[in-house]
Amino acid sequence: MSRNKLLLQKGRFNMKRRDVLTLIGALVAAGPIGCKPACGEEMNGYPTGTDSNKRSPLKSIEHGGFRKALMDDEDVRTLKAVFDRLIPEDQFGPSASKVGCLDFLDAQLTGGYGEASTLYREGPEQPHEEQMLQKAQFIATPRERYRAGLQALRAYTLETDSASFADLPPSRQDEILAGMEQGTIKLGTALNARAFFELMLTNVREGYFADPYYGGNKDMAGWKMIGFPGARYDYRAYTDRTGQKLNLVPVSLVPKN
Repeated sequence: MSRNKLLLQKGRFNMKRRDVLTLIGALVAAGPIGCKPACGEEMNGYPTGTDSNKRSPLKSIEHGGFRKALMDDEDVRTLKAVFDRLIPEDQFGPSASKVGCLDFLDAQLTGGYGEASTLYREGPEQPHEEQMLQKAQFIATPRERYRAGLQALRAYTLETDSASFADLPPSRQDEILAGMEQGTIKLGTALNARAFFELMLTNVREGYFADPYYGGNKDMAGWKMIGFPGARYDYRAYTDRTGQKLNLVPVSLVPKN
């Protein structure tokens, strides 16, 4: 079961990774068409000095390292289970947790994103603005929303299923996530379950397809899946090959050792 369905389809919890490959490829790599995960030979006869500087101080987020925001073990178990239902492992690629989406999120929640440093969060909230924008308003930071949301999800499954979300069968996990997406499941009066679902969905796909520098997309698995050639210096050498498979190996911001 895949969720590159949840990735792009609204209103339905349809889990088929195949359905999203072409669309995401068009969105993320709207120029050259990439290759299958197993292929990857550089073109010959073009400038080669476009690799990342191996002396660059860039260093990606450490996978499986000490977490600064996601420190509650049960919260991590719950979030791992959620992420791996949104993007499970299948014949197209590894699961969200295997490519480091939890590490990506922890790094984001630790920094300015988690603190909502660029957002205006003073009250009062304006209901008419929420109706106009068709999305919920939040004074709480993303870090606070994750903490409250994961605890509410834990309380919900303990009450309804006498088990943690991570310990439920995949089919039941999908049922709960679908209910959150559709707004039919309530996680208490103080939490917008649908908005929390959308927050997790947004962050897991960001972690799956962002540059590995940010902690996710380990081994550039997400890019290989959609054929995106990565953070190259430029593509002028390939502008006359629109629609052709270039068989380019993905390149990250972080140089290889």
